[in-house]
Amino acid sequence: MRKIVIRAPGGVEALELVDVPAPVPGPRDVVVEAAAIGVGWPDILIRRGTYKWMPTLPASPGSDLAGHVVAVGAEVDTSMLGQPVLVTARELPQRGGCYAERVCVPADAVFVLPPHLDVEAAVCLPNYQVAWNLVHEVERSRPLRSIFINGVAGGVGSAVAQIAKSAGMTVYGSVSSEAKAAFAREQGVDHAIDRTRGSVVAEVMRLSQGAGVDIAVDHVGGPGFAALIGLLAPWGTLVSYNASGGLPEENLLGELRRHGARCPAIRIFEMHVYDNDRENRRRIMNSVIAAWAEGRIRPIVSKRYAMEDVRQAHALLEKGDAMGKVILEP
Repeated sequence: MRKIVIRAPGGVEALELVDVPAPVPGPRDVVVEAAAIGVGWPDILIRRGTYKWMPTLPASPGSDLAGHVVAVGAEVDTSMLGQPVLVTARELPQRGGCYAERVCVPADAVFVLPPHLDVEAAVCLPNYQVAWNLVHEVERSRPLRSIFINGVAGGVGSAVAQIAKSAGMTVYGSVSSEAKAAFAREQGVDHAIDRTRGSVVAEVMRLSQGAGVDIAVDHVGGPGFAALIGLLAPWGTLVSYNASGGLPEENLLGELRRHGARCPAIRIFEMHVYDNDRENRRRIMNSVIAAWAEGRIRPIVSKRYAMEDVRQAHALLEKGDAMGKVILEP
């Protein structure tokens, strides 16, 4: 079978497509044949060798895979054969490993999918697991009526928009082009704000008539992070769930004090908070699957690449041109 590996950190040229023996299940394992493989920012960090939870090299990137069970171990119920399932490395001992035509994983690690759902689109669901947390878990002290999403056209950003909208929230989001604005509106965004045309903070405050938003979520960080405190409503929370642009350079406590009359807060969120909390990690994913089955969310695959074109997929993500989920098709 074919598999993509990294032998040493580097640019897109570090991604190699190789032939390896197909996996054989252990007694409590299943083998899943991929219908779709997710491409995400952690894969880029693994390729660069900078991921905090790096697998040992040589390794295969990839944390998400959806497909069908094609083999089971001796202790696994044979009724699992042919079942559509989602594999996420959050349920496995280490990250990565999903850039392959087939993977072997513990049978109790997969998520069995309702048969009427699109297996290929299921590879989007780990983004929705993050999004579910950002909307429903990180701020539990009060009802949330409005949200701002920095980079709302991305894979996680568009997932947050859908889940927030299904919860009845007013959704604001930043984009960098009219094409991304149109895509964002398709995901339920009420106000898609082009950050290239002026101050996003000022526009949110104008559109909200000075009220601000209850929660703002940001994956960029960097020098623009602290400014987002200015678009929060009273008791509002700014959530950082990544820092692809680096750490903020401003005095964050000073910025919070500057807006002290609104009692703002900053929270950091990482899915790794669930690394030792299997029950809640799976509860949230099962909630996402149920929301999809009931039609409350609509996972979208926006760009497909063949496995041999994986370098192009990584380049697209690094340029920031992706909208929705990017996948590899075996």
